[in-house]
Parts: sequence; C-alpha cells; structure tokens
Amino acid sequence: MLTLCSFLRGAFLFVKSLAMRVAKSDYRRKAVFISAGFVFAVMAFTSSGFGGGGKSALTVFAETASAMEEDDEDSPEEIEIITEADIRIELTDQTFEGRQVVGKLLVQEIKEEEQNQIRVREEIQNIREEVRQEELEKEREAREAEIRKNEEAARRAEEERKYQEEEARRQEEERRRKEEEARLAAAAVPMTTEDYQVLLHIVQAEAGICDSKGKILVANVILNRVRSDEFPDTVTEVVYQRSQFSPVADGSINTCKVTQETINCVERAIRGEDYSEGALYFMNRRGSSSRNTSWFDSHLTYLFSHDRHEFFK
Repeated sequence: MLTLCSFLRGAFLFVKSLAMRVAKSDYRRKAVFISAGFVFAVMAFTSSGFGGGGKSALTVFAETASAMEEDDEDSPEEIEIITEADIRIELTDQTFEGRQVVGKLLVQEIKEEEQNQIRVREEIQNIREEVRQEELEKEREAREAEIRKNEEAARRAEEERKYQEEEARRQEEERRRKEEEARLAAAAVPMTTEDYQVLLHIVQAEAGICDSKGKILVANVILNRVRSDEFPDTVTEVVYQRSQFSPVADGSINTCKVTQETINCVERAIRGEDYSEGALYFMNRRGSSSRNTSWFDSHLTYLFSHDRHEFFK
C-alpha cells in the first residue's frame, strides 16, 4: 500500500510539474480529480484485488471521490495545508534530485568542454609546431642550397682560375720552347763525328779540372769561333788553328781521357746552354807567358773570370 501511494504521489507530482499554473482555489480540486484518475487506472489493472472485497473499480472510485469530498467539506484548510506541504516536500526532493542530476551533467559537460578545449589547444599547438618545423626545415634547406650554390660557384671559380693558370703556364712553356728551339737553331753548328770528338778532347784538356760551368764556357768559346767570320767554319779547323790552344801544341789533346762529366757539359753547350757573353778568347793567366798575357790585355776586351780562366772578346 505504501508503494502504491508513493507511485501515485510521484505520478501526481510529475503531472503537476508538466501542467500549467492554475489559481490556488482550483488547485485542490484538480489534484483530487487527477489523483482519482490515477487510482482508477491502477484499479483497472488490478481489478482482481478489488473483486475479493466485492467492489468494482467504479465503486471504489466513487467511494474514494465521496470520501475525499467529505473530507474536503469537513476540513478543507487542513487538507489544503497537508497536500501543499506534501507537494512542496516532494517538489523540493524532486527539485534537489533534479538539480543534482543537472549539476552532475553540467559538471561533466564542463569537464568535457575543458578537455575538448585542451585537445583543441594541443592540436593548434601541434599544428603551429609542425608549421614552425616546416618553416625551419625550409629555411635550413634554403641555407644549404645557398651554401651548395656558393660552394659550387667557388669550385667553378677555382677550377677556372686553375685552368687559366695552367693555360698561362702552358702558353709560357710553349713560348719558351719555341724561343729555345729558335735559339738552338741559331746556335746550331754543323758537326761531324770527328768535330764532336775534337770538341770533347779540347774541353777535357783545357778545363778538365774546372767545374761544369768552366767546361761549358770552353765549349761556348769554340762554338762562338765556328760561328764567327774571323775564324774557320768547323770545330776541327778552329781547334787546330795555329797557335790557338796549348793542348794542341803540347799534344795533351790526344792523350787526355774524356770523362762523363765533360761529355754532359759539351752536350749542354751544343744544345745552346751558353754563359760566354759572346767570348772568343780565354786564357789561364798563371799558365801563360807574359807576352801572351800582354797581347790579351792590349788587344782584347776583358769580359769576366771563372775558375782559373779569364774570358775576352
């Protein structure tokens, strides 16, 4: 019975909360009719319970309504006070429970909204970080591309500089080679095998104890005479010209042994290596007579001295 009353009271409060506001004088009457309607509905589904007492649903409803009307006539103020107090208590309880539910829903919704905002902020931060990383990567790639471009330009410039230097060096070498060939062609002296052997022996006899430059200088003087119009046109004729070289006069030209150093020096002189400054004469003042040295000093132009020999023109 208590459960049924609780059900009816809850149903009544639910219907009351949905209904429009009415005047206070009609409140009690409408509540009675609504409650009776719920009682009738319950009785209709539980008619077997009322059948045991010999009452139908309509009879119960009529009695209930009459009892409620009699009670209403006897103490209307008391019924009104009790009903409104019960309703207010139930409303307060329902409102409190509703507020708790709504509060929980609001708290949950606020938390979800905060979490959504946090996720949105995190996503925005991630997007910003990705954009920043992309910009940094683009800047890095641009810097690396610029560095590679500069390095490539520097490499090409270095290669061009080296090519220009190599080309200049090659052209200089070519120029020197041509000059050397021209000089050698101009300095070339027709020479037979006999002339070559005579040149080797006179250089060995005259400058065998001299250094390489001293040997080349003696060969230069012999070759200068061959080119000069004042002397014969071959090496042999120049060397064996009367009263020109003491090794010919004393015969040492035929007894000396030619060294490899002398051969190398003569080859260098034949190829055009010349330190003589055009000298046509040389003498060893210590090994010459005073008459010969006097003639050299009075008739020739002194050029320079090197390793025991003085050179004249």
